[in-house]
Amino acid sequence: MRTRQVSAFLENAPGRLLYLLNTLAEAGVNLIAHNIVDASDFGIVHLLVDEPEQAAEVIRDAGMTCSTTTVLQVTVPDAPGAFVEQVLEPLAAARVNIEYSYTFNAPCAGEARIVLKVDDLERGERALQALA
Repeated sequence: MRTRQVSAFLENAPGRLLYLLNTLAEAGVNLIAHNIVDASDFGIVHLLVDEPEQAAEVIRDAGMTCSTTTVLQVTVPDAPGAFVEQVLEPLAAARVNIEYSYTFNAPCAGEARIVLKVDDLERGERALQALA
């Protein structure tokens, strides 16, 4: 249930996420899930990776700031109400506050599912048209 998460602090500028993820990929670190929190001039990228301590070292060696923290990772059925009934209700009953959360689907046939929020949907769609 417990896992280590790496949080990288990046300038909010084009190409910074690309640089971070390329740096990790070149070091052989596999990305499992990510979440980006916008904070105006910078962003915080929360990463679940296969090797969190190695990832943190690689990120620091590349001149970026990062930290690691312990988080909970749970699996629930992909069904309406499962998250509410199996996670939110028990945590609320125990008076446990959720500071933030993000979701990802379990890999299926080697595929990863990623949700992207972009500043220009039309340009984003055109750029990713080959994936459609």
